[in-house]
Amino acid sequence: MIQIDLSGHVAVVTGGSSGIGFATARLFLQAGASVAICGRDGARLEAAQAALAEAFPQAPLLASRCDVLDAEQVNAFAARVKQRFGRVDMLVNNAGQGRVSTFADTADDAWRDELELKYFSIIRPTRAFLPMLKDAPAIVCVNSLLALQPEPHMVATSSARAGVLSLVKSLATELAPQNIRVNSILIGIVESGQWKRRYQNYLKENAEQPSWQQWTAELARKKNIPLGRFGLPEEAAQALFYLATPLSSYTTGSHIDVSGGFARHV
Repeated sequence: MIQIDLSGHVAVVTGGSSGIGFATARLFLQAGASVAICGRDGARLEAAQAALAEAFPQAPLLASRCDVLDAEQVNAFAARVKQRFGRVDMLVNNAGQGRVSTFADTADDAWRDELELKYFSIIRPTRAFLPMLKDAPAIVCVNSLLALQPEPHMVATSSARAGVLSLVKSLATELAPQNIRVNSILIGIVESGQWKRRYQNYLKENAEQPSWQQWTAELARKKNIPLGRFGLPEEAAQALFYLATPLSSYTTGSHIDVSGGFARHV
């Protein structure tokens, strides 16, 4: 793996208390960066902070409870980051989960909730941290393969994700004169708390008791994922790390597919 020294750099990761966000924060800390994470769940955030502090006891780390859909909380988080670190070099917008619904059973309020989550989880942190981005900074957004490959049982999420793809491209064009790069990753099925809950529900409702590995492998087979498994948070985090750092200094307005070959488009 290519080594890069991020000493003196500051990374902000929203949704950093678990999953992809937590794995991304670990990579930044491992490379020597100062890191600020936020999350909605206070207990989960404290656990994440404790785990990161144990792994990197000397690393500058800030953990702040924050709902990225609440403008006041996002601005307060940004103010704490500014007070602690004074600058931001890398912003990773990582928040939100999928909504399983078809057009027929998606109510108006559900449409609004989904669109607000997918758009404003990017808009509000980007707006709050933009004045702090220094030198040759980068913004990276976690998006989904649904943006290019919609699923009928996730109609609202697919539609919102497509809009996010356009938003990233527009931001990249607008911010390029300021030397700010904006990119995204498109994830397929990645192990997450949401999938773990679905697994637990399956065990409660079925006599068959497969292991997590067996259950996910069977789902991957049914979904025709060429690599035959779910992705790991660490694998998505590595793509985010690449796009957020000078390793990708000539890349903007682009995306990396992290789907195990699940993409059916060229």
